[in-house]
Amino acid sequence: MNMDFKELASVIEMNSYTWNKAGVDRYGRVFSQWMEALGYTTHRHERESIGDHLHFTTEKKDGQKILLLGHLDTVFPENTFEAYGEDEEWIYGPGVCDMKGGNHVALEALRAIHAERGSLHNIDMLLVSDEEKGSDDSKYLTTELAADYDVCLVFEAAGKDHEVVIARKGVGTITLDFEGKAAHAGNHYADGCNANLAAAKMLLALTELTDLEKGTTVNAGKMSGGIGANTISPKAQLVVEFRFTGAGERDRVMSAIDRLVSTPTVEDVTVSMSGGLQRDVMTPSDDQQALLHKIEGILGYAMPVEKRGGVSDANTISAGGVATLDGFGPFGDGDHTIHERASKASFVRRIEEVTKILTVLT
Repeated sequence: MNMDFKELASVIEMNSYTWNKAGVDRYGRVFSQWMEALGYTTHRHERESIGDHLHFTTEKKDGQKILLLGHLDTVFPENTFEAYGEDEEWIYGPGVCDMKGGNHVALEALRAIHAERGSLHNIDMLLVSDEEKGSDDSKYLTTELAADYDVCLVFEAAGKDHEVVIARKGVGTITLDFEGKAAHAGNHYADGCNANLAAAKMLLALTELTDLEKGTTVNAGKMSGGIGANTISPKAQLVVEFRFTGAGERDRVMSAIDRLVSTPTVEDVTVSMSGGLQRDVMTPSDDQQALLHKIEGILGYAMPVEKRGGVSDANTISAGGVATLDGFGPFGDGDHTIHERASKASFVRRIEEVTKILTVLT
C-alpha cells in the first residue's frame, strides 16, 4: 500500500488546541464530510466553550455493534506548533500520532471496506473534543453511549512494537485550598494561622500515600501560597494528581484524601477540596481477552500488548462494560512536544490490520 499523506497534512495544519473551539470545529467539519461520503450520519453534540463532540452512525443489523473512538483536540495553542513535515520514514506535526493520525487510520480502514462492499453497517465512530484536558465534559456522553456497543477500538498511538493497550491507570486531580490568618511575622507571629505550613504538612502526607509496588502514585505537582517573608501566610493551594491500577487502591487513596482534608494539622486553618476522579482504571477483562484472541485469529499472528500509566478515553468506555482495546493508531513518539512524529510504515500496517478486523467483525 502506498499512502499519500496530503489529506492528513491538511488537517494537521489546522490548529485544534482544546480551547480553540473554532479550530476544533473546523477539523470536525472536514472529518464529518469524509464520514458522510461513506454514508454516515453525523450527530453533533454542540458545546459553547469547547469543540462539538461528533458521533457518526451507520445502519444497524444483526451482529456485534462496534465503536471506533478518537479525539479531535491537540495540546498546542495557536501560533506555537502548527507546521506539517515529512521525510522518507516519518511525518511530523501536531497530532500526527496523538491523535489525528489515529483518526485517519480508522477513516482509511472504513474507506477500504466501503470500497469493497459499497456500504457500512454496525460500525460507529465517536470523536470527542476535550480528551487532552481530561474529557471532563465528554466522559458523560461516552458513558451514555457505551450501552449501545459490544466492542470498542481506540485509536491512540500504537506501542513501539505495535502493541495494543489492554490496561491503563485511573487518574484523579484535586485542588486543595487552605485558608489561614495573616499576621506580621515579627510583631504578631503567634496571632497568625499559617496556611503555607498546613499545605506543606499536607503535601508530605499525600506523598506518603504513594505505593510504587502497587503502581499507585500521588503527586502534589503545584504549590502556591503566601504574601511575603514577613507575613504569616493567609492562603495556600495544592494541585494534586493521583493514579492507580485497581479499584482497591483507588478507594484507599480517595478515602485517605478525604480524611486528611477533614483533619488539617495546623490549628484554625481550614481546607476545601474541588475536583476528584477523572477517569477510572482500565483493567483487562474476559470479554477483552476474547476480543483480542478473535483479532489474533483474524490477523493470523499474536498481537503484542502493554499496560500504560497514561489515561485515555479507553478508560471511560471500558468502565461502561464494553470490550475495549486501545493503541490502534500508528506508532509515533514526541507527542505533546514540538518533536511529535509518526511512522509512515506504521500507518500502512495499522490500516491493513484494522480493515481486516472490521471486515470480519461485521
